[in-house]
Amino acid sequence: MISRRIILSIGPCLALPAQAQTRPASGQPQSLSFSLKLAEGAERRASKPETYDPAYVVLSYPMGDVPDDRGVCTDTVIRAFRYAGVDLQREVHEDMSRHFAVYPRIWGLSRPDRNIDHRRVPNLETLFRRKGGARPVSRHGSDYRPGDVVSWRLSGSGLPHIGVLSRSLGRDGPQVVHNIGAGSQIEDVLFSWPIEGWFRFETWGGSG
Repeated sequence: MISRRIILSIGPCLALPAQAQTRPASGQPQSLSFSLKLAEGAERRASKPETYDPAYVVLSYPMGDVPDDRGVCTDTVIRAFRYAGVDLQREVHEDMSRHFAVYPRIWGLSRPDRNIDHRRVPNLETLFRRKGGARPVSRHGSDYRPGDVVSWRLSGSGLPHIGVLSRSLGRDGPQVVHNIGAGSQIEDVLFSWPIEGWFRFETWGGSG
């Protein structure tokens, strides 16, 4: 059963394997690709205590964020992208300001709201598709890579959910960094719900 906290969500919302090592023999950090920066940023988020909190918050702009110890599934993704150098608050707001009609009208808004738009899964899905990152959904875990973004519709409720794939492998593919009610966690849930969207960016705005 989906908890009441998840139903109220605005988003619907370790040990690494050998290939995840990012330091060569010299001890100097290697340059990570954009997708691996996403994975690392999400994993770092999972190491922090976090309370699931879907409250509407007035944010600064750009680079606005809810309190660091709080968040929902979209905030896990937003913070991973910021770790990789992309501010999804600005990206969503600017694109919605120019192309408002192509975004979902689920919430009855008549204009963009930079406090909340980027914290809604369907808006992130729309932006990622418009940026060219969408891939045909696969049922083969080996097709997925660390740093991919995956969205689902939760079984039973149909609520949207989203996460970032980590560098840790599970039974059927990469494990997922997501927040479904207990803070950002790394879990083996890639195929636990019907996948709605699969997105990959080697660089921001270009599909890999």
